[in-house]
Parts: sequence; structure tokens; C-alpha cells
Amino acid sequence: MRARPRQQDRDAAIASHDDEPRSSGDKSESVSAVGKVFVILAALGDRGPIGISELSQHLGMSKTTVHRFLQTLRTLGYVAQEGETDRYRLTIRLFELGAKALESVDLVREADTEMRRIGQLTREAVHLGAFDEDHIIYIHKIDADYGLRMQSRIGRRNPLYSTAIGKVLLAWMPPQEAAHVLSRLEFKKSTPKTLASAQAVLAILPSVRERGYAEDNEEQEDGLLCIAVPVFDRFGQVLAGLSISFPTMRCGADTKAHYVALLKEAGRAISEKIGYREPTAP
Repeated sequence: MRARPRQQDRDAAIASHDDEPRSSGDKSESVSAVGKVFVILAALGDRGPIGISELSQHLGMSKTTVHRFLQTLRTLGYVAQEGETDRYRLTIRLFELGAKALESVDLVREADTEMRRIGQLTREAVHLGAFDEDHIIYIHKIDADYGLRMQSRIGRRNPLYSTAIGKVLLAWMPPQEAAHVLSRLEFKKSTPKTLASAQAVLAILPSVRERGYAEDNEEQEDGLLCIAVPVFDRFGQVLAGLSISFPTMRCGADTKAHYVALLKEAGRAISEKIGYREPTAP
């Protein structure tokens, strides 16, 4: 078994390329070399363990060039050689770098730009909410320019069953998990339109998932409509719900369709910023 390269070996490999002054021509070659490194890494990621000859042919590079880059990457710990063969594969070190980048991602910070954009375009209240012990909790909010007064603030908890964000969080859970969560709740009517049972909520979840958004039509507050879409994490799980709230008197068919489109666009943008990638069709 090959030992994992030591940090001093990595440092030496890097230093070996930086110990001489570089001309403008050298700089161009350096940029080209960096590009080749990432092409090699991408090919290893796509094709799995592969030999130098096959990799050289696939990339259209000479075997000497490919071997030289692979040896440097092996010294740095980004690729490993399988036994005594000429087959190379990626190591977990790239994942470690990616994990460090993801640690610095802040959902609220990434969502804020999109939420403010929606707020400026619509002048309505925009919320970001997450699952919290059988409720939703608002973790960010952009207030409406119209002076709309809502029973919401950052840190406030509201029921899953009577909010658009709550329905979004439930709709992307496995059905058995959603049923289990709802079975623990005490249903209280906030308005005459509040759904009164777990069965009533479960019945609408498939359509929520199919159309990609949920609604609270005066179910939490009289005279107030709310639309919400999911925000996905890097594993494809729903991390939060993004919503817009506005009075029913400002809800025409065109308005609603426009708001749904804005929310879906923003939901995708936020999801991508925190590492989510849309599944590719087979």
C-alpha cells in the first residue's frame, strides 16, 4: 500500500515550480499547465481508474506530459496509483477541499441577494424558513414596502400544516416521514380555511411536489396569501422554503404566475450557490 504523501512532499512539489523567476512566456505556459491539470482531474473523475496510455489518448496529450502531471498530482496527494500498475484514480483530498468550501457557505447570506431582488421587484414580504421541531422557523425576512403587517419575524415559529413553507418542507419528505411528523401535531385552526387534519395535508402534498410550489390561501392569516418553493442542499434534500406573502386583494392570475416564476428562479439560484446540482436526464 502506498503511503499518503506528507505535507513537506507536497510543499516541495509546489516549490519546485516556483524557485526561478518567470518570463511572460513562462507565465503563459503556467496558465496552460494549470488548465491541463484540471482537464486531467476532470477525466479521472469521469472515467475512474485509468492508465496513462488510455488517458493520454482520451485527452490528446503525450504520454510523457500526462505522466509528468500525474506524478506531481500524486506527490501532492490528489491522485493515487493503484498498486504497481499504471492506473491512477482520484483521492479523497479533492473532497476535503470541497468540504472546506462548503463549510464557508452560509444559507442566509446566499439567500439574501435573491430575496432582496424579489422584494425590490414585487415590494412584497419575502421569507426564508426551515424545519424546526415540527414547526417552521423563519431564519430571514425582507419586509414589504407596502407596510404589510404580518405575524412573522426572524426566529418566530409557525405551524407546518398552515404555511406554504411548511407544506414545501413536508412535500419533499418521504411520504412516511411526512405522515409521521403530522401525526405528532395538534391541529389548531388559525382561520376558517386552516386544514384540520393530517389526512387533509397529506392529500395535497403530491400536487405540491408536482407543480414545484405550495400555497397558503388565508390558512395562517385572514386576507393573506403565501406562495413558497423549495431550496435544496448539495445532497438534493430540501433545506428550506422560500416564500412571498401578499394580500389576497393583490392576487390576480397574472400576479400569481409571475410570483411563482420569480420564486422558482430564486430557489434554483440559492440551491446552486450552496452546492445543489440539477440531476441530469439519463
